[in-house]
Amino acid sequence: MKTLPKERRYETLSYLPPLTDSQIEKQVAYILSMGYIPAVEFNEDSDPTAYYWTMWKLPLFKATTTSEVLSEVQACRSEYSNCFIRVVGFDNVKQCQILSFIVHKPGSNSGYRY
Repeated sequence: MKTLPKERRYETLSYLPPLTDSQIEKQVAYILSMGYIPAVEFNEDSDPTAYYWTMWKLPLFKATTTSEVLSEVQACRSEYSNCFIRVVGFDNVKQCQILSFIVHKPGSNSGYRY
Protein backbone atom coordinates (compact mmCIF):
# COMPACT_ATOMS: atom_id res chain seq x y z
CA MET A 1 0.00 0.00 0.00
CA LYS A 2 1.24 3.50 -0.82
CA THR A 3 0.47 6.67 1.10
CA LEU A 4 -0.61 9.90 -0.54
CA PRO A 5 2.14 12.43 -1.31
CA LYS A 6 2.67 14.96 1.45
CA GLU A 7 0.73 18.03 0.36
CA ARG A 8 -2.06 20.21 1.66
CA ARG A 9 -5.55 18.84 1.22
CA TYR A 10 -8.41 21.29 0.93
CA GLU A 11 -11.55 19.29 1.57
CA THR A 12 -13.01 15.84 0.95
CA LEU A 13 -13.00 16.07 -2.84
CA SER A 14 -9.36 17.17 -2.88
CA TYR A 15 -8.34 13.57 -2.24
CA LEU A 16 -9.67 12.74 -5.69
CA PRO A 17 -8.01 13.72 -8.96
CA PRO A 18 -9.03 17.25 -10.10
CA LEU A 19 -12.64 17.38 -11.22
CA THR A 20 -13.28 17.52 -14.95
CA ASP A 21 -15.65 20.11 -16.41
CA SER A 22 -18.30 17.39 -16.69
CA GLN A 23 -17.87 16.40 -13.05
CA ILE A 24 -18.10 20.03 -11.92
CA GLU A 25 -21.28 20.41 -13.91
CA LYS A 26 -22.73 17.27 -12.28
CA GLN A 27 -21.90 18.57 -8.80
CA VAL A 28 -23.64 21.87 -9.58
CA ALA A 29 -26.63 19.95 -10.99
CA TYR A 30 -26.78 18.00 -7.71
CA ILE A 31 -26.81 21.25 -5.71
CA LEU A 32 -29.73 22.53 -7.77
CA SER A 33 -31.62 19.21 -7.73
CA MET A 34 -31.47 19.11 -3.92
CA GLY A 35 -32.93 22.60 -3.72
CA TYR A 36 -29.76 24.06 -2.20
CA ILE A 37 -28.82 27.64 -2.99
CA PRO A 38 -25.50 27.84 -4.87
CA ALA A 39 -22.91 30.52 -4.28
CA VAL A 40 -19.40 31.19 -5.55
CA GLU A 41 -16.64 32.13 -3.10
CA PHE A 42 -12.95 32.97 -3.48
CA ASN A 43 -9.93 33.35 -1.24
CA GLU A 44 -6.21 33.88 -1.75
CA ASP A 45 -5.41 31.08 0.70
CA SER A 46 -7.00 27.68 1.00
CA ASP A 47 -5.99 27.16 4.62
CA PRO A 48 -8.57 24.76 6.10
CA THR A 49 -8.72 26.90 9.26
CA ALA A 50 -9.80 29.96 7.23
CA TYR A 51 -13.54 29.83 7.80
CA TYR A 52 -14.35 33.02 5.93
CA TRP A 53 -14.09 33.24 2.17
CA THR A 54 -15.24 36.25 0.15
CA MET A 55 -18.51 35.70 -1.64
CA TRP A 56 -18.64 36.51 -5.34
CA LYS A 57 -21.79 38.61 -5.64
CA LEU A 58 -24.83 37.35 -3.73
CA PRO A 59 -25.92 33.72 -3.48
CA LEU A 60 -27.63 32.61 -6.68
CA PHE A 61 -31.14 32.42 -5.19
CA LYS A 62 -32.92 32.22 -8.54
CA ALA A 63 -30.49 29.93 -10.36
CA THR A 64 -32.28 27.04 -12.02
CA THR A 65 -29.66 25.79 -14.49
CA THR A 66 -26.04 24.74 -14.21
CA SER A 67 -25.06 27.24 -16.90
CA GLU A 68 -26.21 30.15 -14.71
CA VAL A 69 -23.97 29.00 -11.87
CA LEU A 70 -21.02 28.10 -14.08
CA SER A 71 -21.09 31.46 -15.85
CA GLU A 72 -20.65 33.13 -12.44
CA VAL A 73 -17.74 30.77 -11.71
CA GLN A 74 -16.13 31.83 -14.98
CA ALA A 75 -16.70 35.52 -14.24
CA CYS A 76 -15.11 35.11 -10.80
CA ARG A 77 -12.19 33.21 -12.30
CA SER A 78 -11.63 35.99 -14.87
CA GLU A 79 -11.53 38.60 -12.11
CA TYR A 80 -9.64 36.61 -9.45
CA SER A 81 -7.50 34.08 -11.31
CA ASN A 82 -4.90 34.31 -8.51
CA CYS A 83 -7.37 32.96 -5.93
CA PHE A 84 -8.88 29.64 -4.97
CA ILE A 85 -12.51 29.51 -6.10
CA ARG A 86 -15.16 27.20 -4.73
CA VAL A 87 -18.84 26.52 -5.21
CA VAL A 88 -20.95 26.07 -2.09
CA GLY A 89 -24.49 24.88 -1.54
CA PHE A 90 -26.63 26.37 1.24
CA ASP A 91 -29.68 24.70 2.75
CA ASN A 92 -32.24 27.41 3.43
CA VAL A 93 -34.17 25.14 5.85
CA LYS A 94 -31.22 24.12 8.04
CA GLN A 95 -29.68 27.57 7.57
CA CYS A 96 -26.19 26.25 6.91
CA GLN A 97 -23.69 25.36 4.23
CA ILE A 98 -24.20 21.74 3.17
CA LEU A 99 -21.34 21.26 0.73
CA SER A 100 -18.47 22.99 -0.99
CA PHE A 101 -15.82 22.07 -3.51
CA ILE A 102 -12.95 23.87 -5.18
CA VAL A 103 -13.29 24.55 -8.91
CA HIS A 104 -10.15 26.66 -9.45
CA LYS A 105 -6.66 26.62 -7.94
CA PRO A 106 -4.29 29.50 -8.78
CA GLY A 107 -1.46 28.54 -11.08
CA SER A 108 -3.12 25.23 -11.80
CA ASN A 109 -3.11 23.81 -15.29
CA SER A 110 -5.98 21.53 -14.40
CA GLY A 111 -7.85 22.39 -17.57
CA TYR A 112 -10.96 23.56 -15.73
CA ARG A 113 -12.98 25.58 -18.17
CA TYR A 114 -15.13 26.96 -15.36
